[in-house]
Amino acid sequence: MSQGLLYLITPPAVHDLDAFTEQLAAVLGEGAGTNAEAACLQLRLKGASDDEVLRAAEALMPVCERMGTGFLVNDRADLAKLAGADGVHLGQSDGTVAEARKLLGEGKDIGVTCHGSIHLAMEAGEAGADYVAFGAFFPTSTKESLHHAEPDVLTRWQAMATVPQVAIGGITPATARGLVEAGADFVAISSAIWNAEGGPAAGMRAFVEALS
Repeated sequence: MSQGLLYLITPPAVHDLDAFTEQLAAVLGEGAGTNAEAACLQLRLKGASDDEVLRAAEALMPVCERMGTGFLVNDRADLAKLAGADGVHLGQSDGTVAEARKLLGEGKDIGVTCHGSIHLAMEAGEAGADYVAFGAFFPTSTKESLHHAEPDVLTRWQAMATVPQVAIGGITPATARGLVEAGADFVAISSAIWNAEGGPAAGMRAFVEALS
């Protein structure tokens, strides 16, 4: 992933792809002459067909490329390969790191959801994951959260491992700094951006200000 603390995740559904593409450009700071500190965008369209995911990737990837923001596909290494994405984010039931690496090749980012488990993170790191994700730290409306993580898992992982870690789950501008101070290398954000009062670009500015 590129530099920046923020790890953007798309909403679970995009009903107007053209409008969302323009929205993403604004969130990433296009036209402002700077990247708004977004390390990557994860395309996470739950329930979408393969064709819908690939069409979304085709529209959104050029925006990310222009702004120096990495582009990852959720769950599906095969679709990440077809889209030419920068990598994939795997849940615990989405295949192995080895399978994804064989398909995507070296130089692509592979992240793994590890809930609140140091053990799962160790397994992912040993398998060659480029980052691990812990959460959910807070209640979230984006997806059903069956697992909860406490900030101390970030501190423990930072002390014992060099693999970067992402904090995920219900994070807002008010809670982001505490997770970074606990050890998070990246903060994953979704609904707090796309549903922000004043619009997504204002939501991004609130995170940048909170973390500056």
